[in-house]
Amino acid sequence: MMNATQLLEVKNLKLHFRTQKGVVQAVDGVDLDLDFHRAVVILGESGCGKTSLSKAMLRLLPRNVAAYSGELLLKGRDVMPFTDEEYRQNVRWVSMSLVPQAAMNALNPVISVGEQVSEPAMLHLGLSKAEALGVAYKMFQHVGIPADFINRYPFELSGGMRQRVALAMALVTSPSLIILDEPTSALDLLTQANIMNVLKRIKLELGTSYILITHDIATSSELADEVAIMYAGQIVETGDAKDFFPAPLHPYSQMLMASVPRLRSESDPMFITGQPPSLMDPPTGCRFAARCPFRFEKCDEEPPVFQKGNRKVKCWLHQ
Repeated sequence: MMNATQLLEVKNLKLHFRTQKGVVQAVDGVDLDLDFHRAVVILGESGCGKTSLSKAMLRLLPRNVAAYSGELLLKGRDVMPFTDEEYRQNVRWVSMSLVPQAAMNALNPVISVGEQVSEPAMLHLGLSKAEALGVAYKMFQHVGIPADFINRYPFELSGGMRQRVALAMALVTSPSLIILDEPTSALDLLTQANIMNVLKRIKLELGTSYILITHDIATSSELADEVAIMYAGQIVETGDAKDFFPAPLHPYSQMLMASVPRLRSESDPMFITGQPPSLMDPPTGCRFAARCPFRFEKCDEEPPVFQKGNRKVKCWLHQ
């Protein structure tokens, strides 16, 4: 049955990779919901599985996949049973698209940016080249790229402009959801602010929903309606941004927020001691227990489950 109020529901999503040393549980039982016209920010340290989660949702899988399972409901329909060809035709770049890290690496250096942005419209919408270029031109206007840039090549553009091109390419088929993987990580502060303003304007004008994957807490707070904290392959806390940023609940979330420098605070930023657990052999209990100052016996024995209230947190302290 179609759920008209929910854009995305991710249930127990797993993506494990096979390596020479063992199986890496990069995404291990992730649950995530997103409503229409909303933006959720997924925060976490490098290596916690954020990018692997985006690949799992878009089914951009490498050859060394050891396990890939779960439910992925788009507008109430589970798309996980789709074949790879059905997924390509009906989901990837149709309902859900991606703005990858490092736009220069994602763009073809010998094809003009106009042709690259128009290509998804030709493949998925069945438009002629002239019609697709017209749609690309409109997308350039939406993201703030001058019209005469449509015939330029990626190496002729600045980092900020290349990121806008990647955003235009993600928007050209009018998907309901765009996954943004560290879209501002390689940009200077002024360009980061400009890109975030573009994203907010597009969300308002086109009603696009976002999943923003980042470790930049300060920048992400500009766009977030909801926050999801990821640690060692799992989501450990979710909630509305207006509730989360003033008062995170999970000990990892609290320490993550305390690590951010603040202009109007006399206290020094904290750092989180210790190392994340190996995703080849994660602990049987709470995956943050070894670094947690509130650790007690149950944390080592049982993996915590979401304690459901107005906010969801995977921690035995909130049982």
